[in-house]
Amino acid sequence: MQTTNTVLMIEPIAFGYNAQTAENNYFQVEQKGAEVQEKALAEFNAFVEKLRSKGINVITIKDTLEPHTPDSIFPNNWVSFAEDGTVVLYPMFAPNRRVERSQDILDQVKAKGFNISKIDDLSGSEQDEKFLEGTGSMIFDHDNKIAYGSVSLRLDEKLFREFCAKYNYTPVVFHSFQSYDNERLPIYHTNVMMCVADRFAVICLECIDDEDERQNVVNSLADSGKEIVEITEAQMQQFAGNMLQVRNDEGKTYLVMSQSAYKSLSDSQINQIEKYSEIIYSDLETIETNGGGSARCMLAEVFLPKD
Repeated sequence: MQTTNTVLMIEPIAFGYNAQTAENNYFQVEQKGAEVQEKALAEFNAFVEKLRSKGINVITIKDTLEPHTPDSIFPNNWVSFAEDGTVVLYPMFAPNRRVERSQDILDQVKAKGFNISKIDDLSGSEQDEKFLEGTGSMIFDHDNKIAYGSVSLRLDEKLFREFCAKYNYTPVVFHSFQSYDNERLPIYHTNVMMCVADRFAVICLECIDDEDERQNVVNSLADSGKEIVEITEAQMQQFAGNMLQVRNDEGKTYLVMSQSAYKSLSDSQINQIEKYSEIIYSDLETIETNGGGSARCMLAEVFLPKD
């Protein structure tokens, strides 16, 4: 199934700009002052409330002060929860993000009645400086068993292909870039430039500079029955690619995004999306500015079976 009705979110306790991830995340801008955590927590709580008001199940787990994990609000990079009960732990680029991997968090998810039958820990490749940052780096079309991956320091192509072979996904590999300081630099995570939903996909095609790679992605999306909602690079900079489709217990689907992403969309793009899903958006400005991630990054999908 493409969508889940349950997401895991990590409540921030010491959120802030992470210099280790800023090395290749060009969305990050440091804001000074103690109010950054306070504002991020307010944004987090309002976002959770919006999701719950639509009937989406949100598991919230409060972060801990030790170890210091300024990016813990983005759990989808270090863990994924599959419908067969498998939990995958992923290799992370930034050393201070590796300590986000937490058995205690997995135990708290189990305590909510979910069954974890197997843990597949891929983090050993960090020793070789090779990384594959979960559903930040990989975008899954679960129904068609296709995985999209944009090569970067956060997505090692060999690891990506090995993952796809292991879990029976067809890999679609490409390279995407953004303009920064008059250079074309690799986009750090695939999920800031594309989102795959059940019947449509939101994607910034102009970020894929190679014409053959771009056409290959378009063909894959079209062949799998997805209507393409194309966004511009300027819209991507407002996190319009960083979206996730979820559903409630009645099966109604929603496309979740930030307020900045929503405001960047044209009426025609909104109409395209709303043919398929109602939109939920929330103000995440502090989180986006300092963390360089947005709504999708904050949501770890829980597909696990219930006990």
